[in-house]
Amino acid sequence: MSKHSLDLQQLRHSAAHLVGHAVSELFPGTLLTIGPATDNGFFYDCVPTRSIKEEDLVAITMRMNELVKKNIPLTHRLISRAEAEKLFANNKFKLELLKDIPDDAIGLAEQGDFYDLCRGGHVHSTGQLAHFKLTTISGSYWRADRSRDVLQRISGIVFWTAEELADYERIQEERLKYDHRRIGKQLDLFSFHEEGVGFPFFHPHGKRIINALTSHMRTTHRHHGYEEVSTPTMLSDELWKQSGHYAHYRQNMYFCDIDEQRYAVKPMNCPGAILIYKTRPRSYRELPLKLAEFGHVHRHELSGVLHGLMRVRAFTQDDAHIFCMPSQIEQEIRTILSLIETTLTKAGFGKPAIAVSTKPESAMGSNEL
Repeated sequence: MSKHSLDLQQLRHSAAHLVGHAVSELFPGTLLTIGPATDNGFFYDCVPTRSIKEEDLVAITMRMNELVKKNIPLTHRLISRAEAEKLFANNKFKLELLKDIPDDAIGLAEQGDFYDLCRGGHVHSTGQLAHFKLTTISGSYWRADRSRDVLQRISGIVFWTAEELADYERIQEERLKYDHRRIGKQLDLFSFHEEGVGFPFFHPHGKRIINALTSHMRTTHRHHGYEEVSTPTMLSDELWKQSGHYAHYRQNMYFCDIDEQRYAVKPMNCPGAILIYKTRPRSYRELPLKLAEFGHVHRHELSGVLHGLMRVRAFTQDDAHIFCMPSQIEQEIRTILSLIETTLTKAGFGKPAIAVSTKPESAMGSNEL
């Protein structure tokens, strides 16, 4: 543990301000939002005047290094609410944050010409921030709310010494050797192309692996009483409105028009399975009815969060929908958990950790059920 570890949060938070300073100079007119320290480093979310690309991180890093060499003092003072509102009059995000501050005395951090809303807790000068590295540019939402503004997040790490930074980079290089994106390329399993950002192309070797996994899961499904179905890739948007997906998930869906009718490319398989269930009257003797599907779904993810096969815009969901009586729910949950554990163990993941999600306020169904 570093002798400076107690102040590591201050170091990280100060590095976030350094990013904000550099970005505001390189991209005049950028709206800065928040720049906190995190458990692993720091980030700053912003709305730039143009989209910041991965290659822009080089220029931002250079400007940050210039600011480090200037050894600019970091200061903090309290100002009135009226003065703060005047300073940030052109930044709706900062004005919204101001409304959430109950005190009339507002914290302001300054380094040279740069200033930001802040409660304090910084290093003495930019000269102490020399051992940093910007790691990613990604997408985010204002206050983590998908219905709010889309932001760009610049993330990084920072250490007190060059040795600590070098150790971190060595560890990252080791991890890179086992990165699935690198292995996928070396073994000729899959690829990605500009013609379809976020949509994986599986090569013959990769498809063989998928077919083997699918075959194994089909056998497992049959053993547990599942029947396989297939539902359309596109369905009327009226169905998605009825299911609730449109109201809560439409920003992540793809739409198209067919014969003057609005359709949606399915992000999930649920409505299609329910339509199959509704095709005829059902007897309680059929229950539990387990409909399994290897459904190819599409979801509009922000380009900044795409990550190899871990975060994509199209993937096959080994999915199932179980129609049962309330008295059968507990046993079905037990069976599902057993199936999950068996599958993960077979894939070499060992004993999984299990957590319980509680019912959100907007959920359907009774509390008793």
